[in-house]
Amino acid sequence: MTFVWGAVLAAGILLVLSPWLWPKRADSDTDAAQAPAAGRLPLRRVAVSGVAAVVAGAIAWLLAQNLALVLVAAGVAGAAPTLWVRARRARTLRARRAMWPDVCDLLIASVRSGMSLPDSVASLAGSAPAELRPAFAAFARDVAASGHFDSAALRLKDTLADPIADRIIESLRMARQVGGTELTSILRSLSASVRAETAVRAEVEARQSWIRGAAVLSVAAPWIILVLLALRPEGAAAYSTPTGLALIVGGALISFVAFRIMLRVGRLPEPRRWFG
Repeated sequence: MTFVWGAVLAAGILLVLSPWLWPKRADSDTDAAQAPAAGRLPLRRVAVSGVAAVVAGAIAWLLAQNLALVLVAAGVAGAAPTLWVRARRARTLRARRAMWPDVCDLLIASVRSGMSLPDSVASLAGSAPAELRPAFAAFARDVAASGHFDSAALRLKDTLADPIADRIIESLRMARQVGGTELTSILRSLSASVRAETAVRAEVEARQSWIRGAAVLSVAAPWIILVLLALRPEGAAAYSTPTGLALIVGGALISFVAFRIMLRVGRLPEPRRWFG
C-alpha cells in the first residue's frame, strides 16, 4: 500500500510540474534538432532529469531498499532525458539529410524557369519539405527587408546548421558573386552525390543495427535478473552487505563502459561542417 500511495504522490507532482517541465512540441523539436553536442544543458532538461532520478530512486528504495540499486536507478533515470534528446536529434538529422536532394531539384527547376537566385531560394518557403520551410521563410523576409543576398544566405546557413546545406548555400553564393551557367549542373551533381551517400549510410546503419541491439540486451539482461533477485528477502539481504554493494557498483561501472564501447563501435561518423 505504501508503494501505491508513493506512486500516486509522484504522479501528482509530475502533473503539477508538467507545464514547466515539458515544452510545446515545436520547441521540443527545435531543441532536438539543435541540441548542443557538448556544453551546458537546458534548464528544463536538468529539471526533468532531476525529477526522473528522484522518482526512480524512490521506487527502487520501496522495492528493494538497497542503496546501491537506488543510486543506479537514479543515475539511469537521470540520464534518460538526455539520451532521448540525442536519439531524436540523430533521427531528425537523418530525416533532414534525405530532404536535401529534393531541395536541389526545386532550386534547379526554379533557376531553369528563369527566376532570379534570391527568388529561387525564397520560393522554397512554400515548396520545400515542411521541416525546412520556416528557415527559408525567414530568408525570404530577410531578403525582402535588406535586399542583400549574401548576408541573408549566411544567416540561413547559420539557421540550418547542416553540412549539406552549407555546400548548397556556398554554391549559391559563389554563383551569385561570379556568375556563370554551371549552377544547375553543380546542384544536379550535389543532389546525386547526396542521394548516393544517404543510400549507403542507410544500408550500413541497417547492417550495424544488431550492434546497438546487442549492447542494449547485454546491458539490460543482468540488471533485470539482479532486480528479480533483490525483490526476494534473502536476495535483498545478500546485496545489502558490503560485498553485495561493491558487486552492484562494480557491475554498474562495467556495464556503462561496455555499453559506451559497443555504441562507439557501431556509430558512423557524422559529416563535418566545413563552411560553418
